[in-house]
Amino acid sequence: MVDELNKTIDVAARDPSWYGIDNRELESRRRWTITTRTQVGDVKKSVVARKENGNSESAMCLELMKLPISHKSDRSYQDSAEDNDDFIVSESDRQMLLIKQQDEELDELSASVERIRGVGLTIHKELLAQEKIIDDLGTEMDSTTNRLDFVQKKVAMIMKKASAKGQIMMILFLLVLFIILFILVFLT
Repeated sequence: MVDELNKTIDVAARDPSWYGIDNRELESRRRWTITTRTQVGDVKKSVVARKENGNSESAMCLELMKLPISHKSDRSYQDSAEDNDDFIVSESDRQMLLIKQQDEELDELSASVERIRGVGLTIHKELLAQEKIIDDLGTEMDSTTNRLDFVQKKVAMIMKKASAKGQIMMILFLLVLFIILFILVFLT
């Protein structure tokens, strides 16, 4: 746990303003973790030494319950412990808030993906409808092309059968018809 607190302090040291602490506070927390690590080491040594000496369990419990001698007063030790507890609670709250924000962002992203999916399906349907329209247009174009070829062949046969005089008469007739249609369409 002390190592995890030390890692947390190192993370907070990267950007202290983000966590709302200053360098003095960081140093105070580092000193507390060093002191605590020393105390835990002393307790472990004491337990190992008592086991090797064969002391009774009650004597070991009494020894473990003693507070180790610290360079600081008991009051400052308690204050730094309370500060560290506050820091841990604050970090826990920040992490929970961050997780909540990430969940909200994921919900928004999910909704956006659903909207994009709906748009994609609509585009797909529209493309299928347009493909059908284009296929129908292609079929009509083939039919019209066949009819036009048939009419052109008929006209060619009529032109071959008609003499030069007949062709001139047909050209004049079509020219008069064109002029009449032109007058009707553009001048009225």
